[in-house]
Amino acid sequence: MTQLPDGRYVDDAPYDAQASIQQLERRDLDAPNWLLIWRKFRQHKLGLYSGIFLLLSYLMLPFAGFIAPYTPNERLSEHLYAPPQGVNFFHDGAFIGPFVYPIVAEADMETFQWKFVADESRPMPLKFFCEGGTHHLAGLIASDTHLFCAPPGATLFLWGADRLGRDVFSRILYGAQLSLTVGLIGITVSFVLGISFGSIAGYFGGRIDWMINRVIEILRSLPELPLWLALSAAVPSNWGPVSVFFIISVILGILDWPGLARSVRAKFLSLREEEYVRAAEMMGASSSRVIRKHLLPNFMSHLIASATLSIPAMILGETALSFLGLGLRAPAVSWGVMLNDAQNLASIEIYPWTAIPMLPIIVIVLTFNFFGDGLRDSLDPYES
Repeated sequence: MTQLPDGRYVDDAPYDAQASIQQLERRDLDAPNWLLIWRKFRQHKLGLYSGIFLLLSYLMLPFAGFIAPYTPNERLSEHLYAPPQGVNFFHDGAFIGPFVYPIVAEADMETFQWKFVADESRPMPLKFFCEGGTHHLAGLIASDTHLFCAPPGATLFLWGADRLGRDVFSRILYGAQLSLTVGLIGITVSFVLGISFGSIAGYFGGRIDWMINRVIEILRSLPELPLWLALSAAVPSNWGPVSVFFIISVILGILDWPGLARSVRAKFLSLREEEYVRAAEMMGASSSRVIRKHLLPNFMSHLIASATLSIPAMILGETALSFLGLGLRAPAVSWGVMLNDAQNLASIEIYPWTAIPMLPIIVIVLTFNFFGDGLRDSLDPYES
């Protein structure tokens, strides 16, 4: 240490860059695995932002009815195919807060269609924390309070209205509750079946492995879409929307497990010969304990990453089935059910906002893929 004229002390030892690097490496080796994964995942900006977006989307689901200005099946018969309305803040150069202009339907005698014209002489301020249709918070607590509503004598169609005069924005929020949940239920079923059969086949081998492999090969050889259609068509038409929703989720999970089971089996075949597995067996650990405590934890992070990449496929599967009329049916609301109403290309050409439900599907599938890529890249924190 050297004392400067002003009384301060400085370290005059030579800077050892190699020692500093080794110290950082020792710090990383001593850090818990989850912290290393988080450090690397945080550097994957696209995956990080996608994860935040997905977290906010799922946190919004219990409060979709509170955020939506209308209930999903609330009809305004005088506003069929009403176009999207903008929310304004200034009227004649003066700031008066968020408001909408009331729209009036007028008949176009040339095209024989209704045209909606905004009355820009009457700004009507929006109402907040207002009373509206009854909804259920988290599916349990009944409430008629909405975050914002249209003032009396006006409408609030942020993304337009459909052929029955229902608000597209509100229906998309309600549809998210089913479309985003179907992937979680489906991946749960797929994980239970895939991990169970894959671990049994990979750990025990022999005749059990041969039988499970033949079942997997048969299921993977069947064309997926026709099998979806066949199983969905077998669902009784008199079942309620909730029952159909759960059976569709289970069908998607059942058809997805063979691929997961194969990857689990391959991993178990390589891990069961490791020394720590042999040591656990020699100490008297049961087969179930070896699988649960020693084999699965070694690649559970990779299974979680694969799950984030499988959920979008299940969301698309439910959307496709509902779009074809073989999945969820009205009065249930999902993005696929909403797209089923937009099958007529002529209607989309005239009323393009009826195809808006495809946008949240695209956004959610992309964010899941980005999140899964970031998670998969960060699962090996020691890899540069």
